[in-house]
Amino acid sequence: MVGCLAADHAARLEVAPAAVSLMVGEPDGGEPAGGRPQRQGRRGPAWTGVDRREDDADRRRAIVSIAELNRKAVDAGLARGARAWRSALEPLTGEQRRVLAETLRSYERAITGYG
Repeated sequence: MVGCLAADHAARLEVAPAAVSLMVGEPDGGEPAGGRPQRQGRRGPAWTGVDRREDDADRRRAIVSIAELNRKAVDAGLARGARAWRSALEPLTGEQRRVLAETLRSYERAITGYG
């Protein structure tokens, strides 16, 4: 992932954008987080396994991405999830996969309020 806006993460986590800002820390003097394990921010300690930068198009927004230092561990974790999904879905017929996909889309619409 190249980077997402804090608001995008907030929507996925179902929290306020300010909560995401607290989770990933606030930039101190414009210095990127760079994957440092922790630092004391103005609002308390924050995990800084992410890089955070201002959005060039709108300086009020922040773009957050996984710090390069942590990318290998995150990718490994995602790979385990992908293998688990493959294992769960492999025995399903095409029709069963279609029904599952429709069910998941329906759930997503219900939980996000879209559609």
